[in-house]
Amino acid sequence: MGAVTSLSQHSNASIVARDLRLTLGNGGSAVEILKGVDLTVPQGQTLALLGPSGSGKSSLMSVLSGLERASSGTLSVAGEDFAGMDEDALARARRGRIGVVLQAFHLLPTMTALENVATPLELAGMSSARQRAHEELAAVGLDHRLSHYPAQLSGGEQQRVAIARALAPRPSLVFADEPTGNLDARTGSAIIDLLFARREESGATLLIITHDENLASHCERIVTIADGRIASDTLPA
Repeated sequence: MGAVTSLSQHSNASIVARDLRLTLGNGGSAVEILKGVDLTVPQGQTLALLGPSGSGKSSLMSVLSGLERASSGTLSVAGEDFAGMDEDALARARRGRIGVVLQAFHLLPTMTALENVATPLELAGMSSARQRAHEELAAVGLDHRLSHYPAQLSGGEQQRVAIARALAPRPSLVFADEPTGNLDARTGSAIIDLLFARREESGATLLIITHDENLASHCERIVTIADGRIASDTLPA
């Protein structure tokens, strides 16, 4: 009960993590990926997560977004006790409330771009799902590719479909892992503008993993991860 009580004190926070740890493997082959992360993210904040490859950035995002369960520690996300949930409960808690853009796009190969964006909205019960999906794909410059399947799209186009899918439900919390990584400079700049415009409209919390200094400079807060721990946490002027 003590952990739940302490987490509830941060009622205006999107994320409250305490001593978050993640270990993969068992016995002698076990590798500790996250080594006691403490992080509180207020509702509506924009945060860039930086760090070298292998530092634990993507693993931290996976745990915070409910895609991976921490090995130990406490975690409250959007007021829910993520540390105490099983995978099914985490999936229900994410639906419509948390948008995730991963480097592996996870588009369904048998669905068109429009269907990839619309289907999660339909499952959530949105009556105007296809219209919303069309609007989001148009916003990322893909209204001419609605009926194309992922195999018919370039890597950058698949990236934009994944971004449209994450933003379409207007989630209160958005995680994006290198959202401009597969895009040329011009398209990347447009996607940055879209991410921050959507965040401004909805008041969503936005947490971005990036190596792009231009993208990081748009964020209110910059957290650096090194060797599974938070190395720095700054609020640039």
